Amino acid sequence: MSRLTAGVVLVSAHDPEEGVGGEDVGMTATAFMSVSLEPPLVLVSVREDSRMDELLARHPYWAASVLSESQRHVAGRFAMRGRISDRLLFDDVPYRRGEVTGAPLISGALAVVECRTVRRVAAGDHTLVVGQVLTASTPSASGRPLTYFRGRYHGLS
Repeated sequence: MSRLTAGVVLVSAHDPEEGVGGEDVGMTATAFMSVSLEPPLVLVSVREDSRMDELLARHPYWAASVLSESQRHVAGRFAMRGRISDRLLFDDVPYRRGEVTGAPLISGALAVVECRTVRRVAAGDHTLVVGQVLTASTPSASGRPLTYFRGRYHGLS
C-alpha cells in the first residue's frame, strides 16, 4: 500500500475536559476521504487506542485541514512517534478556531472541514471515523497538495 499516493491532512480536535481551558489535539492522517455528498460525509482512519481515538470516542467534534506542499513541516511534526505534548506542537503553527467545533483549523490549508462523528467502525488496529461535515471552506485557493508516497512526503511535480 506504500505505492498508493495519498493526500495529507491534519486532523484536530479541542478536548474541553483536559486541563484549564481544554487542550488541542492533532494528528497527521493519510487515510482520509470523502464518503458522501448528501449528506456530506468524510472518513478518517485513526490508530486504535491513540490519543485522537480516545478523544473522538468521547467527544464527537473534530476538524481536518488539507495540507499544502508548503506545510510538510506541520505534517511531520504531528506524525512523530514519542512526540512532545500536543499543546506544544500547536505553539508556532498558525491556526484559527473552528466556529462549530472549536478545533484548530490550520492557516494556509487548501481546504478545511469541521465535522461531527456519526459512526465509528473498528477495523484491525484502527478505528474508521465517519464524520458529517458541518462547515467547509478553502482558506488558500492557490497552492498544491502535500502527498504521501512510499513512506515520504512529496509535492506534485
